[in-house]
Amino acid sequence: MKINEIVNIIGGKVICGEAMLDTEVNKGFASDLMSDVLTLDTDDVMLITGLANLQAIRTAEMSDISCVVIARKKKVSNEMKKLAEDCNIVLIECCGSVFKTAGKLYQAGIKPVF
Repeated sequence: MKINEIVNIIGGKVICGEAMLDTEVNKGFASDLMSDVLTLDTDDVMLITGLANLQAIRTAEMSDISCVVIARKKKVSNEMKKLAEDCNIVLIECCGSVFKTAGKLYQAGIKPVF
Protein backbone atom coordinates (compact mmCIF):
# COMPACT_ATOMS: atom_id res chain seq x y z
CA MET A 1 0.00 0.00 0.00
CA LYS A 2 1.30 3.45 -0.84
CA ILE A 3 1.88 5.93 1.96
CA ASN A 4 -0.59 8.40 0.44
CA GLU A 5 -3.30 5.72 0.79
CA ILE A 6 -2.31 5.23 4.44
CA VAL A 7 -2.70 8.97 5.07
CA ASN A 8 -6.23 8.87 3.64
CA ILE A 9 -7.26 5.76 5.60
CA ILE A 10 -6.21 7.18 8.97
CA GLY A 11 -7.17 10.79 8.25
CA GLY A 12 -3.57 11.79 8.82
CA LYS A 13 -1.62 14.96 8.18
CA VAL A 14 1.75 14.67 6.42
CA ILE A 15 4.35 16.71 8.31
CA CYS A 16 7.30 15.91 6.05
CA GLY A 17 8.28 13.51 3.30
CA GLU A 18 5.69 14.56 0.71
CA ALA A 19 8.04 13.46 -2.09
CA MET A 20 7.91 9.86 -0.81
CA LEU A 21 4.13 9.43 -0.63
CA ASP A 22 4.25 6.89 -3.49
CA THR A 23 6.53 4.61 -1.43
CA GLU A 24 5.09 1.16 -0.73
CA VAL A 25 4.61 -0.01 2.84
CA ASN A 26 3.41 -3.57 3.36
CA LYS A 27 3.75 -4.12 7.10
CA GLY A 28 3.00 -2.19 10.25
CA PHE A 29 4.31 -2.23 13.79
CA ALA A 30 2.66 -0.36 16.65
CA SER A 31 4.71 0.33 19.76
CA ASP A 32 5.74 2.95 22.26
CA LEU A 33 8.70 0.79 23.32
CA MET A 34 11.53 1.76 21.03
CA SER A 35 13.58 -1.19 22.29
CA ASP A 36 10.95 -3.47 20.69
CA VAL A 37 11.20 -1.55 17.41
CA LEU A 38 14.96 -2.07 17.35
CA THR A 39 14.44 -5.84 17.29
CA LEU A 40 12.62 -5.71 13.94
CA ASP A 41 14.31 -7.32 10.97
CA THR A 42 11.99 -6.61 8.06
CA ASP A 43 11.57 -4.30 5.09
CA ASP A 44 8.72 -2.05 3.98
CA VAL A 45 7.44 -1.48 7.52
CA MET A 46 5.82 1.56 9.10
CA LEU A 47 5.84 2.51 12.77
CA ILE A 48 2.72 3.65 14.60
CA THR A 49 3.50 5.22 17.95
CA GLY A 50 2.27 7.71 20.50
CA LEU A 51 5.79 8.88 21.27
CA ALA A 52 6.34 12.36 19.90
CA ASN A 53 10.06 12.70 20.55
CA LEU A 54 13.40 12.51 18.79
CA GLN A 55 13.97 8.97 20.04
CA ALA A 56 11.12 7.70 17.84
CA ILE A 57 12.72 9.22 14.74
CA ARG A 58 16.23 7.99 15.62
CA THR A 59 14.86 4.50 16.24
CA ALA A 60 13.05 4.54 12.89
CA GLU A 61 16.28 5.58 11.18
CA MET A 62 18.28 2.78 12.82
CA SER A 63 15.55 0.27 11.90
CA ASP A 64 15.28 1.43 8.26
CA ILE A 65 11.66 2.48 8.76
CA SER A 66 10.56 4.96 6.10
CA CYS A 67 7.23 6.04 7.61
CA VAL A 68 6.30 7.01 11.18
CA VAL A 69 2.75 7.76 12.28
CA ILE A 70 2.45 9.78 15.47
CA ALA A 71 -0.94 8.94 16.99
CA ARG A 72 -3.10 10.25 19.85
CA LYS A 73 -3.22 13.87 18.62
CA LYS A 74 0.43 14.31 19.55
CA LYS A 75 2.23 17.14 17.79
CA VAL A 76 5.56 16.81 16.03
CA SER A 77 8.25 19.23 17.18
CA ASN A 78 10.40 21.23 14.77
CA GLU A 79 13.40 19.13 15.85
CA MET A 80 11.53 15.91 15.03
CA LYS A 81 10.52 17.26 11.63
CA LYS A 82 14.08 18.34 10.81
CA LEU A 83 15.54 14.97 11.82
CA ALA A 84 12.88 13.07 9.83
CA GLU A 85 13.62 15.23 6.78
CA ASP A 86 17.36 14.58 7.15
CA CYS A 87 16.69 10.83 7.42
CA ASN A 88 14.18 10.68 4.53
CA ILE A 89 11.37 9.52 6.79
CA VAL A 90 7.74 10.34 6.11
CA LEU A 91 6.23 11.76 9.28
CA ILE A 92 2.46 11.72 9.77
CA GLU A 93 0.28 13.00 12.61
CA CYS A 94 -3.13 11.48 13.28
CA CYS A 95 -5.87 11.92 15.87
CA GLY A 96 -6.72 8.27 16.49
CA SER A 97 -5.26 6.11 19.22
CA VAL A 98 -2.44 3.73 18.36
CA PHE A 99 -4.92 0.84 18.63
CA LYS A 100 -7.54 2.43 16.37
CA THR A 101 -4.96 3.55 13.81
CA ALA A 102 -3.36 0.11 13.64
CA GLY A 103 -6.81 -1.50 13.38
CA LYS A 104 -7.84 0.67 10.45
CA LEU A 105 -4.62 -0.12 8.60
CA TYR A 106 -4.86 -3.84 9.35
CA GLN A 107 -8.42 -3.86 8.05
CA ALA A 108 -7.22 -2.07 4.87
CA GLY A 109 -4.58 -4.74 4.22
CA ILE A 110 -1.41 -3.72 6.04
CA LYS A 111 0.16 -6.91 7.42
CA PRO A 112 1.56 -7.24 10.94
CA VAL A 113 5.29 -7.83 11.34
CA PHE A 114 4.44 -10.94 13.38
